[in-house]
Amino acid sequence: MSSQPDKTIEALLLEKRQFPPRKSFQEQANVRDPSIYRKADRDFEKFWAGFARELTWYKPWKRVLEWKPPKAKWFLGGKLNASVNCIDRHVLGPRKNKAALIWEGEPGDQRLLTYRELLREVGKFGNVLKSLGVRKGDRVTLYMPMIPELPIAMLACARIGAIHSVVFGGFSAESLKDRINDQGAKVLVTADGGWRRGNVVPLKKISDDALSDTPTIEAVVVVKRTGQPVGFDPKRDRWWHELMAGASARCPPEKMDAEDPLYILYTSGTTGKPKGILHTTGGYLVGTYATTKWVFDLKDEDVFWCTADIGWVTGHSYVVYGPLANGATCLIYEGAPDTPARDRFWDLVERHGVTVLYTAPTAIRAFMKWGTEWPEKHDLSSLRLLGTVGEPINPEAWIWYQKNIGGGRCPVVDTWWQTETGMILITPLPGLTRTRPGSATFPFPGVRATILDPAGREVKVGGGYLAITRPWPAMLRTIWGDEERYVSTYWTKWSRDVYFPGDGAKRDKDGYFWLLGRVDDVMNVAGHRIGTMEVESALVDHSAVAESAVVGISDDLKGTAIAAFVILKEKKSGPPAAGLHDELRGHVAKKIGAIAKPDKLFFVADLPKTRSGKIMRRLLRDIAEGRVLGDTTTLADSAVVDTLKAQYEEKEA
Repeated sequence: MSSQPDKTIEALLLEKRQFPPRKSFQEQANVRDPSIYRKADRDFEKFWAGFARELTWYKPWKRVLEWKPPKAKWFLGGKLNASVNCIDRHVLGPRKNKAALIWEGEPGDQRLLTYRELLREVGKFGNVLKSLGVRKGDRVTLYMPMIPELPIAMLACARIGAIHSVVFGGFSAESLKDRINDQGAKVLVTADGGWRRGNVVPLKKISDDALSDTPTIEAVVVVKRTGQPVGFDPKRDRWWHELMAGASARCPPEKMDAEDPLYILYTSGTTGKPKGILHTTGGYLVGTYATTKWVFDLKDEDVFWCTADIGWVTGHSYVVYGPLANGATCLIYEGAPDTPARDRFWDLVERHGVTVLYTAPTAIRAFMKWGTEWPEKHDLSSLRLLGTVGEPINPEAWIWYQKNIGGGRCPVVDTWWQTETGMILITPLPGLTRTRPGSATFPFPGVRATILDPAGREVKVGGGYLAITRPWPAMLRTIWGDEERYVSTYWTKWSRDVYFPGDGAKRDKDGYFWLLGRVDDVMNVAGHRIGTMEVESALVDHSAVAESAVVGISDDLKGTAIAAFVILKEKKSGPPAAGLHDELRGHVAKKIGAIAKPDKLFFVADLPKTRSGKIMRRLLRDIAEGRVLGDTTTLADSAVVDTLKAQYEEKEA
């Protein structure tokens, strides 16, 4: 078979295990009628309008959707405010004294805000921003730890019509500066620092370094979190607590058009500067409200914990806007899952009575590596539903999560979506879907997704490129300041009415979707297009393996050879057993075929990951091919790369 770079991705790994909804769960589920898929598909505008009517509007929309590919406008003419829908409407009803946010800092300090208290804090900070000259349409950058002041600041921006842009609190001064300048922000909100693994992240110091060349910034608001001494410019810097002490809690909300911008969030591109993804108010709120309610089967008594940092889109949609629009009680945790010990997450679940847990496959694989003794120390019986987000989940990690965290009784909703999509697009509905480990299952009702080959032909069964063929409410509207890049990045692979997310996927004979990872990570081995996720899943299926990362490297014979980096479970620590190298290669061949057997396999202690937990495979590729390393500024721990490089060079020598 000849090598063709655009050949359709092959579907090799076969997963047959399946889990129907438990009868007891199904009987109380928010969605139980399978005909909802057919109804939503038949009239998707009516379907989304039904959710929109559950929100509070100042003025009803005149038209649900205007679609002029690739530009969409949702709920045209409608007027609403995101903070009103997340707070005020609950305060006016029986939820006014219900806990909106339960917060715990890494050192153990705690804070609880009811919906009424949250409204007061948001109103006060809205007035603080106004006092600093912020008006509707102005940009406010938020560079903060996971503390209550972060969602308060976001909702305050939404209240007065300012556009917020959260920059993850682990990014460098250079990254912060670039984002501030790209959006032309007027105010920066930060903190003296934040806690991470017992250490202080010096956010104010990093901010000061960034602000050496940010001409649009007029004021900096600083939350006193750690109490450490920080530099302070009296002409520019203001303490949060001092400004709030003199602010009125009454802050009338702006009546925002449904298409008015809500926030900008930057996401990395494979090349060039990060992309400022713009989300608007009406459609985004409808999409996150609907998916939170149905995907997580949300009930009024639930304690919902999405473990994502708010600096990522998952935190925007499923820590702040989606849950609060539903009137949920949300847990927020500041620190690391292994501080002070590796049972911190399970301690939080037990003490706060968490019922719905939404976390990343990266975290789950770390928990697997640490062993079952940590969750076994705690009573996790409050949990009733588990979710995963961020990347495709290996079937064995899915099974471990369902068994050891969910006690075999909790449905697992494996979700697919992106910063750009704003909301979950492919997911089980827990009261309806017969789940399969590793599969995100089916598009959410009203969403239309398919698999296409490079020519745009539909792949009914097998592998190819994921494509979204109909607009959805929370979709991105543009890239801030770069409309041309918006069109060329997402809407030109096939036609301007088909969104290309850049992911490979396969569909089985029953219609289930299986995400295979970024197309950039697909390997062309001897003419076969193989997804990294399938090989990684086969490796993790072995009882000795906790995590793996696979990359394609140049090979004179095959064109591309497979290199695997493997982390063993801790009980298997120490030098790998003789023969394990060949055993793992054989295991992959047995699971998915000899074509996928790694040519090179390395046992490592850690992998290079971004601060959101994604494995940076391009750096592994650089290491395996002996190239100069690419940009490492977004890594959670850049020292990992140096260690891997030394290990690789020693082995090759």
